[in-house]
Amino acid sequence: MAKFELKLPQMGESVAEATLTAWLKEVGDTIEMDEAVFEIATDKVDSEVPSEVEGVLLEKLFNIDDIIKVGQTVAVIELEGGSESGGVLHTDQKGETTEVLPEEVPVLEEKAANVQELVGSTAQSFADTTRFYSPLVKNIAREEGITTSELDGIVGTGKEGRVTKNDILAYIENGKPQITEVAKPVVEPVSAPEPVKQETTVSAEPHQVTRVQSNGEDEIIPMTRMGKLIAHHMIESISTSAHVQSFIEVDVTKVVAWRNKVKDAFQKSEGEKLTFTPIFMEAVAKALKKYPMVNISVEGETVIRKKNINIGMAAALPDGNLIVPVIKNADQLNLVGMAKVVNDLANRARNNALKPDEVKDGTYTVTNVGSFGSVFGTPIINQPQVGILALGAIRKMPSVIETAEGDFIGIRSKMFLSHSYDHRVVNGALGGMFVKAVADYLEAWDVDREI
Repeated sequence: MAKFELKLPQMGESVAEATLTAWLKEVGDTIEMDEAVFEIATDKVDSEVPSEVEGVLLEKLFNIDDIIKVGQTVAVIELEGGSESGGVLHTDQKGETTEVLPEEVPVLEEKAANVQELVGSTAQSFADTTRFYSPLVKNIAREEGITTSELDGIVGTGKEGRVTKNDILAYIENGKPQITEVAKPVVEPVSAPEPVKQETTVSAEPHQVTRVQSNGEDEIIPMTRMGKLIAHHMIESISTSAHVQSFIEVDVTKVVAWRNKVKDAFQKSEGEKLTFTPIFMEAVAKALKKYPMVNISVEGETVIRKKNINIGMAAALPDGNLIVPVIKNADQLNLVGMAKVVNDLANRARNNALKPDEVKDGTYTVTNVGSFGSVFGTPIINQPQVGILALGAIRKMPSVIETAEGDFIGIRSKMFLSHSYDHRVVNGALGGMFVKAVADYLEAWDVDREI
């Protein structure tokens, strides 16, 4: 029976390795074509790896929490039927599959090892250490200001003593070594017979985290890996950016009327549902084009103005966490293209099928708090960006309508836009003008617009 090597696929240009987080199949299980076999995690996204063939899982070559390099064989699948030569089906970098005879396997493995050694050496960024660290561990170390010597001192529980994500997170949670000794003030001798006032000093105690007491009736729920990453990212953003918010109410009656008029024809002609999201994304892209100094990042004391407009779209996952797939070059898409990209990213986000490159390089983020019924919100900036827009729920409201014949009360569809921005580099005028530009674009929507 022929065998097939299921390898870790290329998940993006910047990804050289991943962590095995779960096996979805056990040895002896039958596997269907495109059925998920195991789950992996990078520092950006979790995803499942499907089988390219049908067969039976014969061998698992890695354990949970092991680091796997792109191209390494993770599992061996025995094919039903096929060649009786006992060879192994090998997939090369071009995606072509060939059968390798047993005597050729050692040579092939040696070549693969040489390639992986080269990839690993180029991915190494801690040049002053000989110990191996995964990209996720190194990224956490950089963000937490952990030095190479500190990292080298962490006891690893992974394969061959490697430091896993849990090891470094536990090291951070338990408190990094800190210098807490405070120098005592020197009191100069006083010649006058006056009593000397002794100054009292307050010892700079390290911040103590209040421990939560629980009894036997409470349920202890460990945070997921993604939950820990999100929590760390949110705290980092609050400590980095000076958050300020601007709010504006928008009359989207024309947008609602136009969508209701064309949504059936749109789905029939394009095979896609037309939601409000691509309309809002188009408005944000137009505003970023008009105010490019919102489409920036801060690096120390310099500002980096981004050439591309890549809008992140916060999407809810089945487990309650959020992920932010990115619409690349959003300003270059028409509404049909925007709708297709939005629907595709949203569907694959819900199915944990996003690639690492699809959740990186965002320059601005939009989150739809209205989908949960919220009128408006104060979202936290997605670092290293400087702004994020929250879309509130669309509600029918009584409103004053101004006409040439006078004012009268009418029913209008309205919503709030909440713009959080980094006040270090975006002042109130720019932050307000940006969100006003989004509102103006939506309120001036052409109800006779063609699809």
